[in-house]
Amino acid sequence: MKTGGKKLSGIKLVIFDLDGTLVDAYRAIETALNYTRSRFEFANVSYHKIKTSVGKGDKSFIECYFPPELADRALKIYREKHKQTLSQGVKLLPYSKSTLAYLKRKGYSTAIASNRPAVFTELILHNCSLDRFIDYTLCADEIGKLKPSPEILFNVMKKFKYSPSASVYVGDMVIDIETAKNAGIRCIAVRTGSDSMQELNSKKPFLILENLKYFKNLF
Repeated sequence: MKTGGKKLSGIKLVIFDLDGTLVDAYRAIETALNYTRSRFEFANVSYHKIKTSVGKGDKSFIECYFPPELADRALKIYREKHKQTLSQGVKLLPYSKSTLAYLKRKGYSTAIASNRPAVFTELILHNCSLDRFIDYTLCADEIGKLKPSPEILFNVMKKFKYSPSASVYVGDMVIDIETAKNAGIRCIAVRTGSDSMQELNSKKPFLILENLKYFKNLF
């Protein structure tokens, strides 16, 4: 799927979601969750079900799979295990590194805005050698508000002193499109995450791409 002739004009700042957009960490999440469930003698959860329940922060994620009285304990165990699984269970999505390198060469400002906790986001960026292409990273736990609240994008734009019209958000889920719309900026959705084409299309982003292959053609 190419860009259909669409162009992004006046863009200075490109903000990316992380999971499902630049990297695939679903196996790392699956391993950590099912390890945690085994500690409480619960059955494993399928990869597909896990993939469709991420995106709203790890606390909300854990609450999907544990009763309220166990959620805090489970979250602590999950986070400790996830530090280990992230060292092996994460891979770059197609064209993510080359896209970031292109933006860097062309002088665009780049940022990450993610619901994933900051400690894990930084670990992924470092392990995947993406941190050298990213000018700024902001995670929901650092501001106390999860997407689809626009606050994370407002804070990133404020950091760079760019207006919504000079910014674009790239994500893989409905929640990313909603966040961009709430912030008044355009959203490019990529089909490399957990939401379907139908789900993404229902929110009417600026454009939907199969992956990041043709992203640079938008500029």
